[in-house]
Amino acid sequence: MGILNLTPDSFSDGGKFNNEKSALKHAEKLISEGASIIDIGPQSTRPNAEFLTSEEEIKRLGNIISLLKKEFPETLISLDTFYAATVKFGFNEGIDIVNDISGGQFDEKMFDAVAETKLPYILMHVNSSYEKMHEKVSFEDITLSVNQYFSKKTDELLKKGIKDIILDPGFGFGKTVEDQMKMIDEVEFFDFGNFPLLIGISRKSFIYKPLGKSVLDINQETQKLHMKVLQQGAKILRVHDVAEAKKTIDDYLIN
Repeated sequence: MGILNLTPDSFSDGGKFNNEKSALKHAEKLISEGASIIDIGPQSTRPNAEFLTSEEEIKRLGNIISLLKKEFPETLISLDTFYAATVKFGFNEGIDIVNDISGGQFDEKMFDAVAETKLPYILMHVNSSYEKMHEKVSFEDITLSVNQYFSKKTDELLKKGIKDIILDPGFGFGKTVEDQMKMIDEVEFFDFGNFPLLIGISRKSFIYKPLGKSVLDINQETQKLHMKVLQQGAKILRVHDVAEAKKTIDDYLIN
């Protein structure tokens, strides 16, 4: 899954892709490097980012989804949003997957919107509100806590008829470095394999800050962690650097 940020304040790509021409060009690059899913994000969810309403997200998305579907019909388009209205807009434009960082907690209409569209849904573990999503929480057992959350939320989704669920443990959201490294070590235990697992560790601070490196200087370390989670059954890698991740996946499949 290649990341296409449409945000002017994105922490790692500086908002380079927030107009139609540059977005299409970057999507083409991601696909040529091996991305089979493009994850479009109209809103930054980094700490202290600008907060957008659904109306502002939709305005920022404009025609980009339909243009991507026309230009790259074989590529799946995932929409990164926590708003039900943005999901409905994206569905009408042709998205294939809903990627909701909020687990339905930031918009009470989200699960109903997903059920209505019948789209696959990425369920991420996160704190209970937008304001608290980056607050560091002290977990007695991070893997157990994430699994309890997954169990509760997947039960809600299944009751609404949403069966195509992908799980994201939520690296980078309200978790300590120690807990995130524990999560890496215990990927195989998340939800005990009941649903496919997506791992999004690309350019996350729990990797580069302890090393004293910059966000763009941790490719080697990131690929080692990617290999580790693949070996434990991860099915999707959400990444900025598609070519490097594709090589890691190919090496994993060969071995």
